[in-house]
Amino acid sequence: MSVHEHKEKGKKNLGCFVITVSDSRDQATDTSGQAIMKCLADEGHQTADYQIVKDEPVEIEKLLNQALSKSDVDVVIVNGGTGIAPRDGTFEVVSRFLEKKLDGFGEIFRYLSYLDIGSAAIMSRAAAGSARGKILISLPGSKGAVMLAMERLILPEIRHMVSQLQGK
Repeated sequence: MSVHEHKEKGKKNLGCFVITVSDSRDQATDTSGQAIMKCLADEGHQTADYQIVKDEPVEIEKLLNQALSKSDVDVVIVNGGTGIAPRDGTFEVVSRFLEKKLDGFGEIFRYLSYLDIGSAAIMSRAAAGSARGKILISLPGSKGAVMLAMERLILPEIRHMVSQLQGK
């Protein structure tokens, strides 16, 4: 079966759980989380849940456990906390959950970011893979990074990733 056929067979309306990791944002100021949800809705996907969590590893882990246990969720998209600052703990937590890593996601994201923002792209620890039968994606928290990932990587492949994971 070709890639195009896999994409066509994929589930059309995916359930997505959006998580913003931030010590300072709330729903009114979370432009990145809002952008993710708008992109998903524009493609016909549902936001099954949306939450903001402090950049505390225990809290991130607790929320990921909750998200990954929901039967109406196919994809979990996390944004924020992927840098190298002392408070950035998302990557370490997400990495513990990933069963099959999609290394190319982070590599291509950083390449595309490099074309956009230059050498600062090396500090992004964007990651993706499978976790408990769902797709788990972790993005930087900036709106520009979120839009780049959504438009160039996630939306073109999200149905395909889920169909591959579900063996369809």
